[in-house]
Amino acid sequence: MKVLKRLCYLLMALLVCSCGLIILCAAKPEVTEAIAQFLYPEQAAGRELPEPNLAAGAAGSMTDNILLGTGERPGPEGEGSYSLPDAETAGAGGLAGESGGVAAKAGDAGLSENISPEYVPPSQSDIHVPEKVSGRNGYRQVQEEGEQIGEDAAKLLQNQIGPGETGEGLNFDVVYYPYYSMMDDTGKRLYRQIYANANALIGAFSPVEEISAAQLKNVFYAVFNDHPELFWLETAYFCKYTKSGRCVEIDLRFNRTAQDLEGEKALFNENANGILAQVNALGNQYEKEKLIHNLLIDKVSYDLGAEMNQSAYSALVNGRSVCAGYTRAYQYLMQQAGIPCYYCTGYAGENHAWNIVMLEDGFYNVDTTWDDTEGGNYDYFNRTDQDYADTHVRQELSVYLPSCNGQQYRGLEQPGEEGLRSLEELGMPPESVLYSISEYYDDCYRQITEAGRGTYEFYNVIEGEALLEEWKETYQGNGYKQGYAQDAMTAVGATACEMSLDFEELQGGRYLVIHSVDIQ
Repeated sequence: MKVLKRLCYLLMALLVCSCGLIILCAAKPEVTEAIAQFLYPEQAAGRELPEPNLAAGAAGSMTDNILLGTGERPGPEGEGSYSLPDAETAGAGGLAGESGGVAAKAGDAGLSENISPEYVPPSQSDIHVPEKVSGRNGYRQVQEEGEQIGEDAAKLLQNQIGPGETGEGLNFDVVYYPYYSMMDDTGKRLYRQIYANANALIGAFSPVEEISAAQLKNVFYAVFNDHPELFWLETAYFCKYTKSGRCVEIDLRFNRTAQDLEGEKALFNENANGILAQVNALGNQYEKEKLIHNLLIDKVSYDLGAEMNQSAYSALVNGRSVCAGYTRAYQYLMQQAGIPCYYCTGYAGENHAWNIVMLEDGFYNVDTTWDDTEGGNYDYFNRTDQDYADTHVRQELSVYLPSCNGQQYRGLEQPGEEGLRSLEELGMPPESVLYSISEYYDDCYRQITEAGRGTYEFYNVIEGEALLEEWKETYQGNGYKQGYAQDAMTAVGATACEMSLDFEELQGGRYLVIHSVDIQ
């Protein structure tokens, strides 16, 4: 009887263990795989590796989108709808990650091996968004959707669709279209094809080059960023690809303006030309840039819910948009005015877009979205990368755009500058501006030794609040005596000096320093 009782206990224990093992295998397939490899090593050795685990992607369309494709999706075995494979899955380098924004590297899918970033990005953790502009973002990264199909379906597609417009013969000036210059030869051929088909409203076509899904994303990104005039092109596309990651069909997405494109183009041009007519009357590039900045801000209101808000159309025609719409409208207007202007994307508390402008002496950052705050201002107009280091960091392919270090047109306009005088009004050349306390001492010494003894005034212009504070400290602590006064007194043979000081704020963050002296 005791033996039977123990046997029952043993059977119950085995049953519990078996159930536990079954549950474990169901929850963790890798445990099943390990057991199979242990029990049947000869079969496991000859078996193919499992398919990459591609997360299922939603195929729902965006608001007001039109998918101008074939309308048919043949479904042999092995097909399904997925998010596109990433760079590792497709066997090629890909575009920046959705959150980190790490840039694709030179030589990656579709990119030239000869590009290298001049831009030195600040740490994203150091970015601080001022309260006045917090939430004024809205840039949406390129969204790729895809469907893996079998080889039979891929062959069938080759007979159903063609390349559409190939774009052969198109040329893109790299001064105005910098993302095109980032592509390798394969990427450039695909760039031209995507541009030509988007321009012709051909929604589905086969690529002219054998490409991976990762290559396609980089090239689509380049086309979209270079061409604000394609306002009907959405920031999303669909790709059919094989198990190996080879793209066999590209489907572009268009917004509602594609339904009556000629009419919408006429409306778009009418609104743009209304601004350009005022701008083209000016002769100076800087004055044109500033006027476009001001007129665009006057025309557009920030609205996170604006229709088609990733397009220049939303800003120029509808008058409501987010950062992407402001930026693409500014890019388009500047291009039409003959001033190179680029679409730059990155992080500013959230995903954000702004412009990079090329003027005579170099490149500048411009953020019209953030300048369109209460009363309008120039806080983010013609700034260097260093000026933006606390608020903006470039990501994705935008790290390959030129560094912004221009100085001649930096900070010429300031918020609340009404009533402030300019250097021109004072009759002082830009070369007279002093940038350090040592330059200030040298200039004071020069002016006193040239004027000699007597009662008179002399002036300097110094750059920035930091130097103004240092200037105040040198007089509060008598540092000016050793800095220039004692040597100047000796040089002119003076034994006594009385001096009063004042300063006036000027345009561009500069200060006029006024010295009233009686030197005997």
